[in-house]
Amino acid sequence: MPKMIFVNLPVADLPHAKAFYEAIGFRNEPRFTDETAAAMQWSETIVVMLLTHEKWKTFTDRPLPAPGSSEVMLCVNCESRDEVDNLTITAAAHGGTADVNPAQDHGFMMSRTFADPDGHVWEPMWMDPAVAGSESHISEAHA
Repeated sequence: MPKMIFVNLPVADLPHAKAFYEAIGFRNEPRFTDETAAAMQWSETIVVMLLTHEKWKTFTDRPLPAPGSSEVMLCVNCESRDEVDNLTITAAAHGGTADVNPAQDHGFMMSRTFADPDGHVWEPMWMDPAVAGSESHISEAHA
C-alpha cells in the first residue's frame, strides 16, 4: 500500500465546504462521510477530511485558529501553469479567496494561493518537469 496523507480541516459549514472542494476537483468518498465529516479525495494518496467544529473538538482540546490566522499552507502540484491558474480562479468563483499570498514565478516553477471558505490556504504549484526530474541544481539548470 502506498503512503497516504489525510489532511484534517475544521470547517464551519460542512455542506458548503464539501461543495467547494467538489467544485475545485476533489471527489467525495461516501464511505467515510456523514453529517460530521466528509472525506474528499484529491488523488489516490491524498484525502482531505472536512470536520465540523464539534467533530474537530473530539480530536483535540487545542483551540481552533482564529479566522485570518496562518496555521499551514497546503501545496499541491499541478500539471501546468494553466492548471494552477484555473484551480485558483475556480476556487475564487466558488466561495474561496484567490491570491491571499503574492503569486510566485521563478521561470522553472510558479505558484499561486487561495483560501477556502474557512480560510485554509492552498498553494497550487507547477514545476518544469525537466527541473523536477533532474539531478542538477536549479541554479545550474536555469543559469
